[in-house]
Amino acid sequence: MTQQTAVPIVEQVREVVQAVVEVLREPKVGEISPSVAANSFEAEALRAEIIRVGRKLWEREYVDGNGGNISVRLGPKYVLCTPTMMSKGDMEPADICLSDLEGNILAGDRPRTSELLLHLEIYKENPRARAVVHCHPPHGTAFAMTGTTPPVGLVPEYEIFIGPVAVAPYETTGTRAFAETVLPFVQDHNTILLANHGIVCWSDTITHAEWLVEIFENYCKTYLIAKQIGEPLVFIPDNKIQEILLLKRRMGLPDARMERIAEPALQEAAASGELDRLVAQVVERLEAQD
Repeated sequence: MTQQTAVPIVEQVREVVQAVVEVLREPKVGEISPSVAANSFEAEALRAEIIRVGRKLWEREYVDGNGGNISVRLGPKYVLCTPTMMSKGDMEPADICLSDLEGNILAGDRPRTSELLLHLEIYKENPRARAVVHCHPPHGTAFAMTGTTPPVGLVPEYEIFIGPVAVAPYETTGTRAFAETVLPFVQDHNTILLANHGIVCWSDTITHAEWLVEIFENYCKTYLIAKQIGEPLVFIPDNKIQEILLLKRRMGLPDARMERIAEPALQEAAASGELDRLVAQVVERLEAQD
């Protein structure tokens, strides 16, 4: 009778674990059908975030009527977006649409927003963009109506998270020409004014894109109030702006001024304790908002 060699316990455990992993492993969202993707746990969580952000926009009066739209990437092939002709304060999970990257609706009870093409152009142009929020905050839209932008260099939080904004030229909303107006600006700006229309912001999450809307609108409002005081505005010194730009580079945030930073200034800022203090302040602020 042949004696069998005992399998080491480590190998037995490894085989069991591997078998369990194979059973539990699910295909990535981009590799599955639209119907499965639309009903995935990830899609469920993102729908809830879209609805939560939509209600924040409506409550803050950054949208009115059926205005504004929100979208988010769902894997490499799909996008979830808000429907057309619906208030952002009234949405339910079934109202959120699933689209491909060409704007074709694959799941959902309502037609998609007519401005989804704008979001899709941003996603295609900048892979860092995972969520997009478009809306019409009054003070920010006032600048869009004049074709101008608020000056930079006045408030450090604004400099860190946004900085210079661009103004995309006017085009008829909902058209591909309208969507393409933002393409020259998407790499260096996470917040773009749409002439005579509103603003669009992109970020890594829906919530963070909405934060940019809040930061921009509050900055515009505060700037306009400061102008009424009748005293000259006091700007942040250039060397401190360079420190902020270094911080933004470390955080992976875009800024059109980044290429103009002199390398010696970067090294000097990195060696100073001021940068560490700025990092601590930003982290503390983010934690407070959560």
